[in-house]
Amino acid sequence: MGKPAAFFDMDNTLLRIETGMSWVRFLRNRGELSTRVFAKAIYWSAMYKLAVLDMDTVFTKLIADLEGDSEADMIAKCEIWYRDHVAPEVAPGAMVALAHHRQADHMIVLATGSTQYAAGPVARGVGIDHVLSSRLQVDATRGTFTGKPAALCFGQHKVTLAEAWAAEHDVDLARSYFYSDSYNDLPLLERVGRAIAINPDARLRRHARKRGWPVIEWA
Repeated sequence: MGKPAAFFDMDNTLLRIETGMSWVRFLRNRGELSTRVFAKAIYWSAMYKLAVLDMDTVFTKLIADLEGDSEADMIAKCEIWYRDHVAPEVAPGAMVALAHHRQADHMIVLATGSTQYAAGPVARGVGIDHVLSSRLQVDATRGTFTGKPAALCFGQHKVTLAEAWAAEHDVDLARSYFYSDSYNDLPLLERVGRAIAINPDARLRRHARKRGWPVIEWA
């Protein structure tokens, strides 16, 4: 029998904020984002919260704009952004849950649709060793983005990555936990044995109540 693990979503779960909009505001304040793109990001964020967004299409469009950009520059900017805007936003309730799972000797995984450049600093900051995230393809010769995804980690894609990771680490998903705020994460919430709705959006709140899942407010 495999071991249990605890998977944590990042935005509005492990963190008290939505990192996508935090990142957009960070770029906007640096003068790196046009008013048109800023407005589009706000619209997409609202649609995501309603769980009516085709994330595959949106993510592919967003990262296409990064073609030719330097990966080193992205890493450097993300470190500044994390330090100044994200590190103070870890939810106290999440820290309690992390401590509980560590005490129980469960493996802990950050499972987020965000890219590795956002997820990596967050995971290191709270001491999570395992990260499942969307990943951007990089031209290794030039150190620049190709504008294409290397991996997606939302919706059913998150289940695919979690299943592969679980098989590699002898983890039983039927004995595992997943903490999330979003109806978009329903595939993995249904896949694990113990789903916990944290600060849930309206659709997830209704579904959690129907299924008898715990509904907890960490915000």
